[in-house]
Amino acid sequence: MSIEGWLNRNIAPLITALGITRRSVTLEVKGRKSGKPIKLSISPAELDGVRYLVSLYGEPAWVKNVRAANGEAYVIHGGRRPVLLREVPVEERAPILLAFLESRAFTRSPKRASRLYFGTDRPTLEHMEKRAPEFAVFAIEPRDLSV
Repeated sequence: MSIEGWLNRNIAPLITALGITRRSVTLEVKGRKSGKPIKLSISPAELDGVRYLVSLYGEPAWVKNVRAANGEAYVIHGGRRPVLLREVPVEERAPILLAFLESRAFTRSPKRASRLYFGTDRPTLEHMEKRAPEFAVFAIEPRDLSV
């Protein structure tokens, strides 16, 4: 494993869980095979006051785990909060994808991030509408455990 991979796997979740970073959170979801909690660092997007998780690489394990857990998860960022991750219908994803790209500009230039994730230097809403089926998007909603 590379040093970058080791840091991403071991240090990033700790930093985000402690709330040290503003943009990243730790997602905790039950593993669909093991049943054990799985944690990973992830950067949400925000649009119109709603926060979203976006998968840029098709359907990785975390997406499959969220679906298997019926969206029940925890977001850890200076505290552990129960959440419900509601999958956003494909026809509603385009503006969220654009918002995600804007929030990712802190790690890469917007042009480079656009090219890397969406295959264009200047993504438009129409471009994102065409690409939306390729990306899983979940709205982060509070979950009440007292019910």
